[in-house]
Amino acid sequence: MLSQAVESYLAVRRACGFALKSQGNLLQSFAAFSEARGKQFVNSDIAIEWAGLARSVRQRARRLGEVIRFARYVRAEDPSHELPSPVFGRDMRFRPIPYIFSPDNVVRLVEAAAQSGYRSLRRQTYSTLFALLACTGLRVSEAIRLRLEDITPDGIIIRVSKFRKSRLVPLHETATAGLGRYLKQRLPYAPFDDHVFVSLRRKPLLIEDVETAFSRSLKISHIRARNDFQPFF
Repeated sequence: MLSQAVESYLAVRRACGFALKSQGNLLQSFAAFSEARGKQFVNSDIAIEWAGLARSVRQRARRLGEVIRFARYVRAEDPSHELPSPVFGRDMRFRPIPYIFSPDNVVRLVEAAAQSGYRSLRRQTYSTLFALLACTGLRVSEAIRLRLEDITPDGIIIRVSKFRKSRLVPLHETATAGLGRYLKQRLPYAPFDDHVFVSLRRKPLLIEDVETAFSRSLKISHIRARNDFQPFF
């Protein structure tokens, strides 16, 4: 019975777009653990015992947190399910505070990418990529997966991204022109790959490549910003 309730819960949440791969495995493990002890409903003591099998406190908090969310759901129809207390603390990770780039920051970053590294398509690739990220808000993973067919007169099509949904991202005419200039150089360089952004290996960019290029360009842009500063005294 508990296993069936877990499958029903996962089916509802997955229908809403959540993948729940690791969460599903944890809840199925909890259901099997509970049923092996003759429990057909969520039991607080069993839940805490099961969560306590994890090695670290963070893992225990996460395991118990998944059971708590599941228990809130099933208790709406059957109060026989108990709601465990979060005895291991919060299971949510704190997100780092984002750094907001000013327009001047973005300009310096794009200029640094266009002037750093090898004198090759690499400069145009990263300066165009960073500019596109800044003006559209795309995730890096979405940008490096873009195919040539995803660029349309109406904008960029992001296919099956977060929550397994696709969307259309309109582009300003200046962004469309910038992409066009880049593609004129990029298409002859790697004619047999249909990704928009390619590396010097003529293959799709890797996130690790983008992170390295971003860090290098950011460092250069900060150095130039300090050199351009003129004191008033």
